[in-house]
Amino acid sequence: MLPDTVHKLPREERYAYARLLAFMARVDNELTVDEMAMFEQRLGTALLSPRQREMIRSALKTPPSLESCLEGLGPEAGRLALRDATLMAAADGTVDDDEREVLQAIAEHLGLADNAVEALLNWTIKGAMWMQEGYDLLNALSE
Repeated sequence: MLPDTVHKLPREERYAYARLLAFMARVDNELTVDEMAMFEQRLGTALLSPRQREMIRSALKTPPSLESCLEGLGPEAGRLALRDATLMAAADGTVDDDEREVLQAIAEHLGLADNAVEALLNWTIKGAMWMQEGYDLLNALSE
C-alpha cells in the first residue's frame, strides 16, 4: 500500500480523483484484471460513499471526458491522480501511446514539469522491480 493522503482530500476532490482513474482505466478500450485490481485498490483509499462508488464504477462503462474529470481536481488531488493514473496505465505491463498522451495532458493541465510523466513512469518501473524482488525473496524462503 502506498503511503497516502487521498483520504484527507475534500470529498469533491476524492470523487474527481476517482473519476479520473475510471477514465484512465478505459483509455486503451480494455480493462484488464490488473487494471481493475489497481482501480479498486485506489478507489478504496478515496473513502467514497457507497452511492459515489456505484457512480464511479458506472463510469468504467461510460467514461466521462478527460476535461470533466480534471475540473474538480485541486493541485494535490491532481498530482495524486496523475501518480495513480500512471500506476494504472502500467498495471498491464505496458503503457501505450494513448495512455502516455493522456498522462501528458494531465501533467500539462496541472502545470507540472515537462519530465513529470517520464519521472513517474521511471518510479513505477522501480516499484515493479522492488515488488518482484519481494516475490523472489518469498520464493527463496520457501526452498
